[in-house]
Amino acid sequence: MPLIRTAPAAGLGTFNRILASAAAAGVLAGLLLTGVQQLQVAPIILQAEVFESAAPKPLEVAAPHSHADATPHEHAQEGAHEHGGWQPDDGLERTFYTAVANISAGVGFALLLAAAISLHGGASGWRAGLLWGAAGYTAFFVAPSVGLPPELPGTVAAPLLARQMWWTATVMASAGGLALLVFARNWPLRIAGALLLFVPHLVGSPQPAVHSSSAPPDLARSFLYATLLANAAFWLAMGALAGYCYKKFG
Repeated sequence: MPLIRTAPAAGLGTFNRILASAAAAGVLAGLLLTGVQQLQVAPIILQAEVFESAAPKPLEVAAPHSHADATPHEHAQEGAHEHGGWQPDDGLERTFYTAVANISAGVGFALLLAAAISLHGGASGWRAGLLWGAAGYTAFFVAPSVGLPPELPGTVAAPLLARQMWWTATVMASAGGLALLVFARNWPLRIAGALLLFVPHLVGSPQPAVHSSSAPPDLARSFLYATLLANAAFWLAMGALAGYCYKKFG
């Protein structure tokens, strides 16, 4: 008897059904996220960028120029969010590129949800999809945000590679833990799933040597709440749409 319930092997028709469901759900959910971001998140980011621009820059001590003693420049705020290179202009251009990024992410995440619905082989439809979306929201956003909350521009952060590795490990542990809790057939595996949810947080997320931000704490708190709500709408809508489309296209 298998320890975890799964569905029979899928054929080409099921694969096309997954792709079609993910494309429809990802595009619509990405557009929804863009709209919510423009109403709630973008104004807060613009305010934070004003504080970041007004923050005093670290002073650089001038030294005699010498090719023999030339070394790479070192900056005191190495861990701060940087905005170098090309950036889209504020307004329609910025909104357009945000929508493209959100739709791309939406299609990718919707592929995972539609594949999970197919692999499970259980009931589809928007109600079942809503539960899958809630699980995705928990694993991909809520759990990582406990250790690495969303940060405004001008916030000093830990090295990027360390944050990416911890985020990936947390997502995998959270998704695996939730899967064991819901689908495992015996209690030892379910207990292991519950423990797996806490492992990344017991290890601890990477943190900068000094915590600082150019934005006031109230603005950072508003940004956290806004991103929590925006991503909740994104994941729940995407899950419901993926479940609905998977059933409809079948």
